[in-house]
Amino acid sequence: MQSVEFDFRPDGLIVGVDEVGRGPLIGDVVAAAVILDPDNPIEGLGDSKAISEKRRERLYDEIREKALGWCIASASPAEIDQLNILHATMLAMQRAVAGLHLTPDYALIDGNRCPELSCPAEPVVKGDARVAEIGAASILAKVARDRQMIELDRRFPDYGFARHKGYPTPEHLAALEQLGALPEHRRSFRPVKERLARENNV
Repeated sequence: MQSVEFDFRPDGLIVGVDEVGRGPLIGDVVAAAVILDPDNPIEGLGDSKAISEKRRERLYDEIREKALGWCIASASPAEIDQLNILHATMLAMQRAVAGLHLTPDYALIDGNRCPELSCPAEPVVKGDARVAEIGAASILAKVARDRQMIELDRRFPDYGFARHKGYPTPEHLAALEQLGALPEHRRSFRPVKERLARENNV
């Protein structure tokens, strides 16, 4: 799916920002910020969820090679539990933009709200499918978080993280019930909180 440019296109150096991992019960929420090079275009950018895993992996390498600047950042399960998922997501986005080696003139953020940044910013609903920079950020964040889940799957193969990526699927909920919560689980999310409460009552 090719990105369709957003109607409003600010001047200067534009950074696209997106996040992945608000819904899972475990692991970081991951954000990425990308400044593309207009003289070095990348074909096939778009919403990472609409792109096959194999293609995402290829685009991940191409974005990192061709972009003028990129950064992947995260907020931990402990920060999610302390701040709540919305504020932790904003924190991850702030860290991604702050980690760029270039200073953007303007930020376009996927969704309907913006974190506090050092440059002007505008939210773009469904931005990952409408703005190339946001689509690129979506791909970097998705691949980075999926790799985190695959690594967790290697350490704890009975939970099925490589398949469900930490989302509350029936498989994940059954494993949580049977095996209990891991340190990487988000304690403030209801299924984890309820499972821990049952453990503590035994």
